[in-house]
Amino acid sequence: MKINSVRSSPREGEKVAHAEHGYEPTVLDYLRRCSTDEQALEIIEYLESKGEIENDYAKRLRRQLADQGLGSFGKQRKPGHYERAATV
Repeated sequence: MKINSVRSSPREGEKVAHAEHGYEPTVLDYLRRCSTDEQALEIIEYLESKGEIENDYAKRLRRQLADQGLGSFGKQRKPGHYERAATV
């Protein structure tokens, strides 16, 4: 079995597993829309500064980005991906 991405934060995993009131994007959803490492770092820094992700989790994401690359967060999502999924 191939694993395409890893969630290292239980909080982020729970958001995905228990989204009861519609879709709530996680940091990984945002990172999977990025085309460059620089964009990914901006997303991580922004969400950390707003308190959306914890400092330790942000550090782990930066380390993963540096060590394993942007693709380690999963396949890149193209514009319109979530709109198409909602109509299926």
